[in-house]
Amino acid sequence: MTDYIDVDVRPILRAGGEPFSLIMAALDRLEPGQGLRLYAPFKPVPLFAVMADKGFAHSAQALDAGEWEVLFTPAVTATKQSAPACSTPDFGDWPEPVVRLDNRDLDPPEPMVRILAAAEKLGPGETLSALLRREPVFLFPQLEKRGYHWLGGFSPDGATYELTVRAPL
Repeated sequence: MTDYIDVDVRPILRAGGEPFSLIMAALDRLEPGQGLRLYAPFKPVPLFAVMADKGFAHSAQALDAGEWEVLFTPAVTATKQSAPACSTPDFGDWPEPVVRLDNRDLDPPEPMVRILAAAEKLGPGETLSALLRREPVFLFPQLEKRGYHWLGGFSPDGATYELTVRAPL
């Protein structure tokens, strides 16, 4: 029987924070055979792929008021990986974005959904830019899986994350 460590990210997300580092820190503390029980204000679908890459199966259960409890259970053997790294192609010849999105007022997962939908419409090598309130850590593996490159970082005041996504050539 799997013993689960509880991680409740609902207060962090309601306050506009980003819980990814908390989830990864809890994951690092797991002993062999332990799992993670996550409480979230929405079904954290993007996290499923991240956790699967780390060797965890998931089962999700809806709670009251649209909240979710998700059990991440070690599959065969859990492997620990670092967060996905930013892709690093030659950025010198990137064209100007053909699409500009301001996602700063949207709650997760809407910014990711909107960026992925816009990225699918890009032509080979075209770019889009997006403004976000937080670093889109769940988006990076999805972009990588689809063959996109990206460049991003916070503005000097730290209030806006500026992301540029380039379609594969």
